[in-house]
Amino acid sequence: MIERNMDPRSYKPQSAPYQNLKWGLLLIGSGIGLFLAYVLNRGIFNSFDDDVFFLYVSLIAVFGGAGLFLSYRIEKREVLDKEEKVFEK
Repeated sequence: MIERNMDPRSYKPQSAPYQNLKWGLLLIGSGIGLFLAYVLNRGIFNSFDDDVFFLYVSLIAVFGGAGLFLSYRIEKREVLDKEEKVFEK
């Protein structure tokens, strides 16, 4: 910054506007996966006590990933909408 004659005090880090959306959808998806694993454990896989850990981990991962994918789709749509508005003007 000094080599480019820029003032280091004027530097402001860029904010990540969709960071809260990403974390929120990740946690919601993980919570849904955890709840679904609990329901399946109590209802269907009641006698399989040893293999239940993998059910919990896999459903949390699947629904957490689905939340991240949904976050990506929302961010992408917002960016494309902003670009369309710029080109319309």
